[in-house]
Amino acid sequence: MPAGEEKQVPARACSLILGHSQPFGGLFTFRSCGRFGARIVGVTREDREVESFEELIALSEGADISGWDFSWLAGRATEERPPWGYAARLAERLAAAQASLDIQTEGGEVLAEAHSFPLTAVATESWPPNVLAATSRLHPRGVVVVADPDEPPLPFAEAAFDLVSSRHPATVWWDEIARVLRPGGIYFAQHVGPRSAFELIEFFLGPQTGAAARDPRDEVTAAQAAGLEIIDVQTARTRMVIHDVAAVVYLLRKVVWWLPGFTVEQYRSRLRELHDRIERDGPFIAHSTRHLIEARRR
Repeated sequence: MPAGEEKQVPARACSLILGHSQPFGGLFTFRSCGRFGARIVGVTREDREVESFEELIALSEGADISGWDFSWLAGRATEERPPWGYAARLAERLAAAQASLDIQTEGGEVLAEAHSFPLTAVATESWPPNVLAATSRLHPRGVVVVADPDEPPLPFAEAAFDLVSSRHPATVWWDEIARVLRPGGIYFAQHVGPRSAFELIEFFLGPQTGAAARDPRDEVTAAQAAGLEIIDVQTARTRMVIHDVAAVVYLLRKVVWWLPGFTVEQYRSRLRELHDRIERDGPFIAHSTRHLIEARRR
């Protein structure tokens, strides 16, 4: 996309984590973002004002990290999307459901992309700023948002839902998912896979050894043990491109499980080294892993 050119993109672009690197061919920034789409304008590194290390740090430390909208990173970081189109496929299932539950809905950004919801539609979230954001976004659409600590038991009766969904849950309580699903009900989710963003994590912590968590094979075994029948599992490894240290600080502040307890002061020297490396060698490359899982309650 040439510098200065504007282009309309679908509404889902507003909530894609880390922006989007394809098919627009380079960096972009949001001009406006709404339910029906987003206006983006192409930029190049030459168009961007050169910012010092201290300016980048100050900018990222002052950024709002509430909710789960990553559009602040537009022009600073991109991540490829998994090929299966989770939000669109979830919307199809919501349109056919009678009662739905979205677990750990974050700010409701992905759920809100659906065109319609069943008569009974519920979402849970634990972090208070996200509860507020999700309530504001989803209540006008008829979705009830329940503040829940993301620990069992879920505050719902047995067999209450014929569709349970979740995008990037921090924890997965398979027994509880099976309990609240009706017989024949569907669990449809996109999970974070093993060793996501490990290039970035290991830059700060050094080599990480031991068994990788979130292996989809382990999750399949756990789901089956809870009484779920696996319908589909797909995996993807996607490329992340980070263009400046402001994006790094923003991500480490927001995705807190990557580097628990992260503060700029604690990691200032490594951040400076990363800034110098990006200025000298170009973007920092890392990779995410994701898996799509669909299961049916027996």
